[in-house]
Amino acid sequence: MLDFPKWKIWTVALTVLIGCLLALPNVLPQSTLAALPDFLPKNALPLGLDLRGGSHLMLEATADDVQKAKLDALEDTVRAEMRAAENGAIGISDLSLQGGRLRFTVTDATRVDQAVGIINRVTAPLGLGAPREVEVSRGSVPGQIILTPTAAGIAAAVDGAMAQAVEVIRKRIDELGTREPTILRQGATRIVVQVPGLQDPQALKALLGKTAKLEFKLVDVAADQAEVAQGRAPPGSQILPSLEGGQLVVKRRAIISGDQLIDAQVSTDQNGAPAVSFRFDSTGGRRFAQATTENVGRPFAIILDGTVISAPNINEPILGGSGIISGNYTVASANELAILLRSGKLPVELKVVEERTVGPDLGADSIKAGISASITAVILVSLFMVITYGRFGVYSVAALVINAVLILGIMSALGATLTLPGIAGFVLTMGAAVDANVLINERIREELRRSRGVLSAIETGYKEASGTIFDANVTNVIASAIMFALGSGPVKGFAVVLTIGIITSVFTAVTVTRLMASRWFASARPTQLVL
Repeated sequence: MLDFPKWKIWTVALTVLIGCLLALPNVLPQSTLAALPDFLPKNALPLGLDLRGGSHLMLEATADDVQKAKLDALEDTVRAEMRAAENGAIGISDLSLQGGRLRFTVTDATRVDQAVGIINRVTAPLGLGAPREVEVSRGSVPGQIILTPTAAGIAAAVDGAMAQAVEVIRKRIDELGTREPTILRQGATRIVVQVPGLQDPQALKALLGKTAKLEFKLVDVAADQAEVAQGRAPPGSQILPSLEGGQLVVKRRAIISGDQLIDAQVSTDQNGAPAVSFRFDSTGGRRFAQATTENVGRPFAIILDGTVISAPNINEPILGGSGIISGNYTVASANELAILLRSGKLPVELKVVEERTVGPDLGADSIKAGISASITAVILVSLFMVITYGRFGVYSVAALVINAVLILGIMSALGATLTLPGIAGFVLTMGAAVDANVLINERIREELRRSRGVLSAIETGYKEASGTIFDANVTNVIASAIMFALGSGPVKGFAVVLTIGIITSVFTAVTVTRLMASRWFASARPTQLVL
């Protein structure tokens, strides 16, 4: 049991060394970290909102917005499927989105059944036994087809939209260069965003409050301006506000959308002013080239969130799959637009319903109290172990220090955020880290009382206690995993630190102290042990 091959010794030593290197950035100043070679770890343990301060936002979407977005998607699907129908395109008219339904009329009465069959196919449930998300029915007008999202369909759309919104928000915040944001779903239609270290949430609110829906539509140059002045757009067109003032009439159907964008960067236009260059994927590039080829000499509108931000003329076909959005941009506003376009559009508009700025004062007090509690716990536990178990108590204290270093190193490497509950978990781990050594030392003491030899007592103590130690800590890990899976926010922070602490404490209390005992016995060959 005390026989340690060289490869085991080197494995333990290397593990402890790596843990020390990973924890080192937490005690070095930033200037020293910057001077270190790139191959060395430089990630310090980030602090959570409750310790560092920062911004807290709660965003909310409405089911009506999600339902409207679902109907818009259904409209695109209907148009595409009717154009691609077998035996030629199926003509449709009177398409409208009113009352939470999509209505359209098939112009050829002989193809109504075919159209209904196509719509039933594309809206069929995805899995066996899954509820229908869209009900297809016929209207009172001959040839009219009505599509109505069901309650199950709206619920699924809300869930999918919110899941996608979380990922879009995460991308946007990461583009800002902030670290360790907390982004959590709360209920069906709310998202909580916490960004440590961000004391002014205005830029964050502006970034997250925009849907970033980019569309390219042709300008309707034939529109009657007198009708437009009265708010009436020609069939198939719509009136949109312009960023430069006034209104512009554009075709309702987009020639291409921002979904095909793969990159957007800050650049300059031909006059040297800040602008945003964009690039489409292969499919978007082909569609953009086709649209600009077919409409040379006509203006087209670049629309962001329902506002025309630019309406240039198509002077020649744009075949490279890229372009530039210019306007009255500053470098900051151009960078914000580029971030929005790169991160993708939000599937639904999110409104800020709660906003808080948390100062770091409470965090500083918490950190100070946490450090004091940790130091006090380590000192008292160390005194108890040394007084009670002598040499083996010293081994336990050394293992306790190594355990603390390993916890910091692993959390730093994982990028885990240290929160106030995390500090509580850390202190609890320090207090419980020597439990395994108490079991081992008491078992060794019991064997010595039975007049066993020193080697036999130590070997038996580690062997008999190890099973109990592993069983006890497996149940603790299970409890921590359940807290992490079912909890949120502070509970997750506590569970993370506790889980890491359990694993490292078992390693240090059993393996590291056994190595120390093995090295001592091999060199001293004691005939007696006072414990």
